[in-house]
Amino acid sequence: MYNTMTINPAYTGTRAVPSIFGLYRAQWIGFEGGPKTANFSVELPITKSGQGLGFSIMNDKIGPSSETNVTISYSYPIQLSADLHMSLGISGTGNFLNVDYTKLKVFDPNDPFLTGQLSKISPNVGAGVYFHTPKWYAGLSVPMILETKFFDDIQSSMVSKRMHFYAMGGYVFDLNSDLKFKPAAMIKMVEGAPLAVDVSANFLFNDKFTLGAAYRWDAALSGMAGFQVTPQINIGYAYDLETTRLRNYNSGSHEIFLRFDLFTNTKYRLVTPRFF
Repeated sequence: MYNTMTINPAYTGTRAVPSIFGLYRAQWIGFEGGPKTANFSVELPITKSGQGLGFSIMNDKIGPSSETNVTISYSYPIQLSADLHMSLGISGTGNFLNVDYTKLKVFDPNDPFLTGQLSKISPNVGAGVYFHTPKWYAGLSVPMILETKFFDDIQSSMVSKRMHFYAMGGYVFDLNSDLKFKPAAMIKMVEGAPLAVDVSANFLFNDKFTLGAAYRWDAALSGMAGFQVTPQINIGYAYDLETTRLRNYNSGSHEIFLRFDLFTNTKYRLVTPRFF
């Protein structure tokens, strides 16, 4: 919810301030080879009309594999009414994949199919559309359009990259002058995997403190908290607890983020902290 640019390039620059963002997630603590994700991104408006430019580095480690995506995003805004804006976004990505077979526990150490490393580089493109007003947002995106298959030199193993479709939306209710409530949802679809549905509910107190919970259908429960330390600095933490049988083999997942907004009172201005 705080790093939308990585899944929808149309979000780039819509916050109207230059931002630096960092995130780290450790999934399934205690489960050997569990996923770990690190992300660093920068986004900024580049024109008075709100066109945005973004840069992101994302690294995923799962078992013996490490995958790094380097992405450049661009968005073009269209004002549909006084409050409603639509942004169209595109992105270009360089994907760097490495599978280190030496990290596997191999029954037969002389097995020639499970030695050495697989290293591949591939390009990709993405696109998205994002609608937003001061009260609600909605978006559709495909961050990786090209479907790619990687084989090692002797074609003993294969990694396939498939299109992921994202749909998202949320609405902010002003419960009173000091309290905002935002229900939101995100749906992810990809061939060969179950439909992923995330629903969340977050409260923002005094434009400073965020507290909420989320549920991923047939997967996990999450609790999250964030704090606006200064007008420029926002930090947050989330904890996931599995609802599947995997909960018997790990102690949950931890995620932290830090966002720094680079704005001044003259050139860039946020009237109140954005809740999306």
